[in-house]
Amino acid sequence: MSIPAFSHPAFRGWFGVARRDITPPVGIYARSWGAAKHDRASAVHRPLTLTAVVFQEAPARLPVVLVAMDLGGMWLREALPVLENVIRSAGIPEERFLLAFSHTHAGPSVDSANADKPGGGHIRPYLAGIEKKLGEALGEARDNLQPAILEAACGRCGLATNRDLFHPEENRLLVGWNPEGDADDTLMVGRVSAEDGRCLATLVNYACHPTILAWENTTISPDFIGAMREVVEKDTGAPCVFLQGASGELAARHQYVGDPRVADRAGYSLGHAVLGTLYGMLEPCHELDFEGALESGAPLAVWRANPRKNVPELFSAQIATVELALKKEWPTEAEIVRRMAECPDRVLMEQLARRLGIRQSLGDGSHYSSRHRLWVLGDVLFVSVPNEAYSELQTTLRAAAGDRALFVVTFANGSLGYLSPKSSHRGGSYASRQSPFAEGCFEQTLQSLTAEIQKLA
Repeated sequence: MSIPAFSHPAFRGWFGVARRDITPPVGIYARSWGAAKHDRASAVHRPLTLTAVVFQEAPARLPVVLVAMDLGGMWLREALPVLENVIRSAGIPEERFLLAFSHTHAGPSVDSANADKPGGGHIRPYLAGIEKKLGEALGEARDNLQPAILEAACGRCGLATNRDLFHPEENRLLVGWNPEGDADDTLMVGRVSAEDGRCLATLVNYACHPTILAWENTTISPDFIGAMREVVEKDTGAPCVFLQGASGELAARHQYVGDPRVADRAGYSLGHAVLGTLYGMLEPCHELDFEGALESGAPLAVWRANPRKNVPELFSAQIATVELALKKEWPTEAEIVRRMAECPDRVLMEQLARRLGIRQSLGDGSHYSSRHRLWVLGDVLFVSVPNEAYSELQTTLRAAAGDRALFVVTFANGSLGYLSPKSSHRGGSYASRQSPFAEGCFEQTLQSLTAEIQKLA
């Protein structure tokens, strides 16, 4: 039996990319933390970006569109109108459009319900500007299409740690570094190359909450993601696109600070891990072929790098819907509004306001139809999750994908809350309390998506 050649999971097709700066004005309402003493952003640490990525199987065919944005996320009530407007204008079917948020906690508010807060007058114009820039970037990316190959590799990075810490004296779970907890360190890197080998873009899929800059920080920042991009883009000369993974229980060890240098150091560590993965890959569009045995001081297995003989061109996009039950005790919109009117505590008011955003996005029904994009680009798969899932989701789905590379993109097309395992619910974690989804929804989502991935793989 011959020894098969080695090559990276890949897709050959057409590719385009474009970027826009979406840094908000200084002074915008930017209160992301209940413990914060400030309301307005005082300065900009690093710019926020919007990057549109387009893949097509051929010039005249429909694309899939991936837009990555340096924002904490959007409630569905804010995200859906933006999505619908852009999709309608571009003529792209729903299953082919994925809007991915980095989930930085040092960004501006994009909730128009905060328009009456200090600096809130900037929010609606800012949202309108984002929608305009999204459309422009998408148009430019489609205009710049060229033949390309996407190749993917799996690396490792130790930035993310487990953040479900049990406090024995208080008998509860806290959100912060758990030195004894396990953490998924998987780093998925996609390299898009032109026919001449030039790097056109990199895709970075890593699971870690961008919560390094916290209540003491008053600047606008993409958190660690900005420094990571700086490192990768300086080396490759091409846009670097960050895709947040399933980071429900994952965050940096050193976090909750006001010093941007801490976020930068974390970003540099991730950026160099990305470069290590890229430099560990074969040259673009190459494979390793086994030539045979060579007798030397030891019997040597000789492999040679040669141009790839075949690059997969399979291309498909679909939506998988999972019906999730909501908690029976989750309050109605009217009940939340009543509690807010009676609430004297600022931190509790923040929590209630977030619950209101979730409830207004859900409506007062008992179930939610969670819609997941499933893309096949040759040997590379993408699955979107519109909520904050625990990392077991991505480790299980990647195992189901087998030899194919799988990018798990969370905070996709708007978000509502956490998807955490039954153990998290029974432990009374913040994730389980914040979430509107009933116990068992994580397992239901995992089972459904695993079955879908197995079909594709």
